[in-house]
Amino acid sequence: MKLVVVSAGLSVPSSTRLLADRLAAAVDRRTPVDVQVVELRDLAVEIAHNFTNGFAGTALTAAQEAVAGADGLIVVTPVFSASYSGLFKSFFDVLDRDALAGKPVLVAATGGSGRHSLVLEHALRPLFAYLRAVVMPTGVYAASEDWGAEGLAERIERAAEELSAALPRTARRAEAAVVPFAERLAALRP
Repeated sequence: MKLVVVSAGLSVPSSTRLLADRLAAAVDRRTPVDVQVVELRDLAVEIAHNFTNGFAGTALTAAQEAVAGADGLIVVTPVFSASYSGLFKSFFDVLDRDALAGKPVLVAATGGSGRHSLVLEHALRPLFAYLRAVVMPTGVYAASEDWGAEGLAERIERAAEELSAALPRTARRAEAAVVPFAERLAALRP
């Protein structure tokens, strides 16, 4: 199973990437997955060029294909001006409009203050609902004061459990063989 992590962190090291890695590790402990990380920081120029010339560069094309081919996604953004980052939104704007349809997505965000935790419900959840993804019930927000504090690890584990439970259903659906109706009907006859 393929899990793609989209991280919109801008610095190195990044608390956004740290949260993304912890979420991916928690999922992998429950359901072994091939994890591929897409660092949007590295794609910023290609994303901008895609808007201006209509063509995706090589690295952006690879990221788009990874997301479209994933069994599930973890998406993590830093919070700027009480919402997701422009780079984060721009990446999802240049995806094929059907790339996330029916795909399970765990949403997460990082910020300097707990006051922005509603970004999960007021910005991320509506964005991914619009893209027709299946957004996991538990999103994870990590403010600066959450690192090392009680509660963050439990939220990570709960969200990972939900995504893990959604992944096998997605994979089974993709692998399900189509049986012609005549064969099914014949199987019912004595």
